[in-house]
Amino acid sequence: MVRKAVIPVAGFGTRMLPASKSIPKEMLPIIDRPAIDYVVEEAVQAGITEIILVSHGSKTAIENFFDGHPELEAQLEAKGKTELLEKVRHPLPDGVQVTSVRQGPPQGLGHAVWQARQVVGGEPFVVILPDVLVDGEGRGNDLSNMIRRFQENGAAQIMVEGVPDELVHKYGIADLDGEPPRAGDSAPMRGVVEKPDRDQAPSNLSVVGRYVLPPEVMDLLAETPPGAGGEIQLTDAIAALIGRAPVEAYAMLGRTFDCGSKEGYLQAILHYAVKHPEIGDAARDLISRADRQE
Repeated sequence: MVRKAVIPVAGFGTRMLPASKSIPKEMLPIIDRPAIDYVVEEAVQAGITEIILVSHGSKTAIENFFDGHPELEAQLEAKGKTELLEKVRHPLPDGVQVTSVRQGPPQGLGHAVWQARQVVGGEPFVVILPDVLVDGEGRGNDLSNMIRRFQENGAAQIMVEGVPDELVHKYGIADLDGEPPRAGDSAPMRGVVEKPDRDQAPSNLSVVGRYVLPPEVMDLLAETPPGAGGEIQLTDAIAALIGRAPVEAYAMLGRTFDCGSKEGYLQAILHYAVKHPEIGDAARDLISRADRQE
């Protein structure tokens, strides 16, 4: 049973400076909710019951978001704002908890994940990169599909999506053992190639930022030396796992938004604005008017 998700949030978010100087990038709002709330909601919908934040001393605002706020709750209750009160009082469903561990000096994604080893214990676990929002767009929860696939056949699952050939040099690219998977399905992997040249890329399937991993990955991370950028890379541990256990690339159904970049953040705001129950109509009207003015 996969019930724990590791979410590394210790990074400084340099791509979103100066906003991220005093506000964690994960707390930047997508309409009226911080980005981290969308990520946690995705995990909870996939059946995760324990969220493990790998954090930094400057990121306490993230932990505070999932805590109670008695003064604010009392004010909302006194003013009869019951709908808002429920959202503030219960940021998580019953039975779901948030735990936080500290990373210390940043030494890469693999190092961040390894900091959660004692909380993860000997269980399989999910890794979610909070920069990336995933919207299933009515086609289902991709993370849930990945967990189900892992529980069916024991193969680690790495979410991938197709990118244009001219952009493969920007991503980690899946090297498949056979034909690429159909959307919503998985196929065996034999490696990950980091940022290959276009003519050397084994596929056009980029690693998205969602992983379902067996507990052995923690042991492999303990043995993983610094790699690209002098940091301990999660992809290096996954490469070592491929020689010992099955690993599959899961082709996603939904759509991703890279909220660690200004362009991706703007795309996410526009995407979720038109779906928002309160401002959707107004957002569509604003976008339509902007198109007409061009």
